[in-house]
This record gives sequence, C-alpha cells and structure tokens, in this order.
Amino acid sequence: MGYGRLGCESFRSVATATDHDPIPNQSNPSRKKRRIILLSILSLFLLVGCGVSAVLLVHTRKGSDSSGAKIRRQPTQAISKTCSKTRYPDLCVNSLLDFPGSLSAGERDLVHITVNMTLSHVGNALSGASEIINLDMNKRIRSAYDDCLELLDDSVEQLSRSLYHVSPVSATASTLAEEDEQPAAASSEDVMTWLSAALTNHDTCTEGLEDVNGNVKDLMSEHLRDLGELVSNSLAIFSDSKDDENDFSGIPIQNRRKLMSKRSGLPVDGNDFPGWVSNRERKLLDAPIEALQADIVVNKYSNGSDGAYKTITAAIKAAPQKSRRRTIIYIKAGRYEEKYIKVGKKKKNLMFIGDGKGKTVITGGKSVLGDGITTFHTASFAATGTGFIARDMTFENYAGPEKHQAVALRVGADHAVVYRCNVIGYQDSLYVHSQRQFYRECDIYGTVDFIFGNAAVVLQNCNIYARKPMPHQKNTITAQNRKDPNQNTGISIHNCKIEAAQDLKEAQMNASTYLGRPWKMYSRAVYLLSYMGDHIHPNGWLEWNDTFALDTLYYGEYMNYGPGAGVDMRVKWSGYRVITSAVEAAKFTVGRFIYGSSWLPATGVAFVAGLTV
Repeated sequence: MGYGRLGCESFRSVATATDHDPIPNQSNPSRKKRRIILLSILSLFLLVGCGVSAVLLVHTRKGSDSSGAKIRRQPTQAISKTCSKTRYPDLCVNSLLDFPGSLSAGERDLVHITVNMTLSHVGNALSGASEIINLDMNKRIRSAYDDCLELLDDSVEQLSRSLYHVSPVSATASTLAEEDEQPAAASSEDVMTWLSAALTNHDTCTEGLEDVNGNVKDLMSEHLRDLGELVSNSLAIFSDSKDDENDFSGIPIQNRRKLMSKRSGLPVDGNDFPGWVSNRERKLLDAPIEALQADIVVNKYSNGSDGAYKTITAAIKAAPQKSRRRTIIYIKAGRYEEKYIKVGKKKKNLMFIGDGKGKTVITGGKSVLGDGITTFHTASFAATGTGFIARDMTFENYAGPEKHQAVALRVGADHAVVYRCNVIGYQDSLYVHSQRQFYRECDIYGTVDFIFGNAAVVLQNCNIYARKPMPHQKNTITAQNRKDPNQNTGISIHNCKIEAAQDLKEAQMNASTYLGRPWKMYSRAVYLLSYMGDHIHPNGWLEWNDTFALDTLYYGEYMNYGPGAGVDMRVKWSGYRVITSAVEAAKFTVGRFIYGSSWLPATGVAFVAGLTV
C-alpha cells in the first residue's frame, strides 16, 4: 500500500462507486447487498474522520504561509520525536509526511492526526477488500475472508470512536454522524481498549489467512500491508501521551483502596452492589426467572401462540440496534443448535437469561479440522455487541478433542459479562477475543489452550476444569496472545478453583496440566488467590516453541493454594514471577484491570473490586 495523499474525496468516491463499478458474478444479489451495506457503514465512519481532519487542517494552518508554496517534505521535529516513541518509527514518519495537517502540527496534535491517518488506511483496506467479495473461494478461504471483513469493519468503528475522543474538535465531528452514533464520554482506558482491539482484529485476520494460498490471499495481503504496524504506532503514541488516571503507584495500600472507592463508587469490602446502581438493575439481577419481564422470549418448543421465537437467531434479529436501553432476551430450557448464532456489533446492550446451567444449552459442533474453517468461525455462540451479558446458561462445542480447535463461546464485546454459565469444550473452548470482559461463577471445561485470546479479562469465583486430553497431549489452561507491549490486555484468574474434571480423574493418566503457554510475544496471564489441584504440573507453565517469548511475557502467581500451587519447582523464565507485592497483584483486579469507565456496576453482577473481600 502506498502512502499518497488520502483525501476525503477518495472516501466519497468509494461510497458512490458501489452501483457503477463492474464486479464479476453480479448475479448473486445477497453478496451485492452485503457489499453495499459494508461500504455504507464505512462511508459514515470515514466521514467522521474526514470532518475531524478538515477542521484540524484549518486549525493547524492558522498563521502559516498561505501562498500555496510547496511544503518541504522533511519530518518536523515534532514528527521525529513523536515517531521515536513507536515500535515502527520509519513507517510512522513516512505515513505522516503527506497526511493533512501533520507538517504544521505539534506533538499533542499528532496524537489524533495519527489515529485519523490510521483510520484512513484501515478504511481503504476495508473498501478494497470488499471489492473482491464475489471472487470464487473455497470454504476455508471464504471463512478467512469473511473474518477479515468483519474484523476490519469492527476496527473502523473502534478507530472512529478513538478519534472522536482524542480529537480537540470532536464537537464539530459530531455534526457529521447520526445522533445515536455518538458515544458517551470516554476515559483514556476506553481509547486504549479500542486501539488494542483494533490491533487484535488485524492479528486475527492475518492469522486466518496464513494457511491459505492463491489470488485471494495475495489481494488481501496487499490491502492489509502495514495496517498492524500503523495501529501499533497509534497505540504507542496515545499511550505515551495519556494521563494515567488509574495510576495508584506510590500510594499506601489503605489510602489507595479508599481512593479507588471514592473515584469509582465501588465497595471496598463486601459483595453488595454499589449504592448508585439503580433499583431496577438490582431487582433484575436478583430476580428469579418467573419474576422477569423479558422483552423477547425464545422457546424452541413454541407453537407460535405465545409470541415466542423458536430460534435465538430470530430473537437477536428482532432486538433493536444500537440501543442504549437494556434488552432482555429470555431463552427457555432446551438445547439450541443453530447455524451461526452471533450478536453483531450493532446489537448493543443485549442480556441473555436462561433457565440455568445445563438447562438452557447453546451448542454446536463446528471445528477447524472437521469443517475446514477458521477457529474464529467455529464458535457455537459469538458476541461483539457492546454491553453483552449472559446469565444462567451453557455454551458448548461437542466436536471432541480429536477435532482440535472448536470454540464454544467467543466474545469480542466491550463491557461483556458472563455470569453463572457453563462453557464446555476441549481445545479452545472459551475465546476471550478482545476488549473488556468479566466472568463470574462460571464453570469452564477444556483441554488445550481452553481459555485463549487477547481481551482484558478477569475470571472471578469460577471453576476451571481440565478434561481428559488425547494421548500425548498436554493440557494448557490459558494461551494469551498479547502481541504489543502497549496493549492493555491479559487474562486474570482471581479467587477461582483450578481442578481436574471427572473424566481426567477417572482416567488416572499421566496428563500434565499447565497454567498457560505464550501464544504471542507479550503474553500476559496471572493467577491470584486461587486453589490449584494436584493435576497442575510442578513447572506450572509450558513453552510454546523453544525459547519464544520467555523473556517478554508476563506470567505471575500470587498467594495461590492447594496441592498444585507450590512455586519451588516453577519455570525459571525471566518473564515469570512469583508476585509478593499486593500492589503489583492489585493491578490485575477488577478495580484496576477492567473497570475503565465505571461500567461493571451498572450490570448489577456482584463482584470483588480489589484482591480480597
């Protein structure tokens, strides 16, 4: 991808070319419709970016030479200094040289200029990728391609939201978008989350294309060139510029706890809801099923007379889009297996309530080996809509250990909560893909890498069960794929029970279970105050590939207990540590790691904000 000038005119031409460009195989109307929808969404977000850029251009050139003389194409001191903070400084400089406003901008303005420039590149990648939607593709390639379209589309939204909040002219930009598109006030951690997720999206897309060959891969690789590095640079520049409003370092523990409570409204002690959670939400989370007033009901045995939907897919389709109000979907007891159950990014603030673990069961059997699709596509249930909540149900993938990667539940929704649920599978059971997530009182079953992904996620008061693997397999609980040191992501397992499932106990086999292994260079996972059974290998952690990431990962254990919790024989990697400081351990609690903009109390789910109650 070249770095020529990317003006708003090019975005408008993309939006208006949909009905005129010749596309092969136009006989497929559903794909054409999908392409039009994708490009319409893209044009909206890019118009927001263009509005910011246009105002910025006027703002930064006030007082400059208006004679039209050619601008000297050399990086300014501000650009050089800003780009020196990134992991890809040469790309940073080259990509900014021709972007409007950058040569006359100071360091602070370059923060939002860089995000805007990155949004432009990702937007162009999405529109370019959409142009090949009707090419012939086999099932595996189509799966990877569809993943990329979805992930690029998500990244456009995440970058657009980031730009809105880092730009000093966001009020002007707001006039370019629909009123219901406008996000609420955001913190620096919100922006860090969205930029981190955009980088994870790119990583997931490119991974899905790794095992395919041919024209589609070549074309996609061209569209995706440098995108990950550009997002990484935006993340680094923003991270360096932000004021850490949640930095409690150097504050005595007792004062820090008071400060956290004062800022967030969280209870310092106890499991009660914060005082400012509404009475309606308290009643909603405490209410028995029969007392609930659901907006939508799903009953697979319905004959239609009760107004219930027979499928979860139909219920999701009926739910409002971009709603700021909580929509409750009650799924009655039954075993639900549907082609592809997905809560898309437009379906916000949906709450799914079942009749209990093992009673309401959402199931599927898709797998990488059995179906020839990507891991991302195997999920029995997937959610990306902000504010997703699931309560009192089971998510299952029954493909079995011999089918390898087979996801039961995939979540990429920000502010997601999974409460009193089962997640049952073997390899890759729970895909905590991206953004901020919280799991409470859940039972999670699997074998290889069965809690994996790159969300900022806390699992609290959960039971984590290692199952019987195939012969010669080693169980690994976590596979965390933090790729960039600036991503605010990781897996925190707090006050949980790590035990062997019944089938593993009965097998009496020498199947070692490890706490995790590093999927990516900056993999991060911690276990805090958790019980560990005797099935945990004394080394605790397992290599991914020889010495890969052993110096750059962050694996920690803090005051765990049980027969498998001894640390004397743990690995000696420089990235592993036995955490002895409560201050360090507290960085991975709900109150510090995923709390962000005070979102969790509004869900009504009880939680512990700090290390202990």
